[in-house]
Amino acid sequence: MKNKDKTSESSRLCLYDLPLSEAAVFSKVCGGNTHPDGESCVTLAKIGEGAWAMGDSKRPDVAPLRFSTAELDAAGIDPARFGLSA
Repeated sequence: MKNKDKTSESSRLCLYDLPLSEAAVFSKVCGGNTHPDGESCVTLAKIGEGAWAMGDSKRPDVAPLRFSTAELDAAGIDPARFGLSA
């Protein structure tokens, strides 16, 4: 189990080595969940092969988190559903 954790940590570090260039186009992605402040949405951009940056649409000043396509899949997030190609 520890080896799996180290592999995941290693992958995450590599994702954060990828630059967030001006060429990264963030799309607003909404999941249909609603709350008093409005629908819950994130921003999502492809930043490399199998690499994604996800930000909080209500807090654009906060640095986005990075995820692999496999991590998005595990969370039930399919970029293609929102018109983004994996």
